[in-house]
Amino acid sequence: MTNRKPVECWLTDMDGVLVHEEQAIPGAGEFLARLQETGRRFLVLTNNSIYTPRDLRARLLASGIDVPEESIWTSALATAQFLDDQRAGGSAYVLGEAGLTTALHDVGYVLSSRKPDYVVLGETRTYSFEAITRAIRLIEAGARFIATNPDATGPSTEGSLPATGSIAALITKATGVEPYYVGKPNPLMMRSALNRIDAHSETTVMVGDRMDTDIVSGLEAGLRTILVLSGSTQKGAVDRFPFVPTRVCESIADVVPLVDELAPGADSDEPIEV
Repeated sequence: MTNRKPVECWLTDMDGVLVHEEQAIPGAGEFLARLQETGRRFLVLTNNSIYTPRDLRARLLASGIDVPEESIWTSALATAQFLDDQRAGGSAYVLGEAGLTTALHDVGYVLSSRKPDYVVLGETRTYSFEAITRAIRLIEAGARFIATNPDATGPSTEGSLPATGSIAALITKATGVEPYYVGKPNPLMMRSALNRIDAHSETTVMVGDRMDTDIVSGLEAGLRTILVLSGSTQKGAVDRFPFVPTRVCESIADVVPLVDELAPGADSDEPIEV
């Protein structure tokens, strides 16, 4: 760790790190304010493909957290960028919400159920049997299968909700075709985020609350990683994984001092027991 380069850029997950059930986690506002005060380039990452960055900015503001729209990077945006790189000007049949359809429209994709190049699955609260059936038939007819993320469930105040990964499993069972997942834990999402802010993996840190998505994707993208214990992965579960984060912190409040500690001109960061 003592030979690591100073940290110039930060990536951070949203749910479980900055907010929990739309309530700000203590220290989140201070962390983001410190990044902006010191001119650090950063992105807030989320596998949630339902909302556009503008929608998410408004929701975060309601929680008391101020994040610029251009500093939010979603799995929908990463998926749209991936498809644009793979097949510019293509077509897609979409099961998803405005966050995904807007992102695809913005890169020039046509949304169609007539021989689309892709079936693109994102998260939605209005999955219908008819739409899922059409997706299955289009994949059987040769459409390529893409999904924004593999999360099987999502949180709500009433309990777990089926998410993208659950519906993808249903479609896979019916077609025998596995989707290509673009969002975390695919390091592709990390690399697209790095490119978005012109960052380098050697000088960037990823902050997350899940070992199986945030930390592993950051690790595979060559980033230093910080696990916060305010979300999904609890301290006792860390040792069960075959990889470890660079640091473990109780919450984002404990990460605030690291913005200065790891910055260019500061002393080299020292390892912390995990």
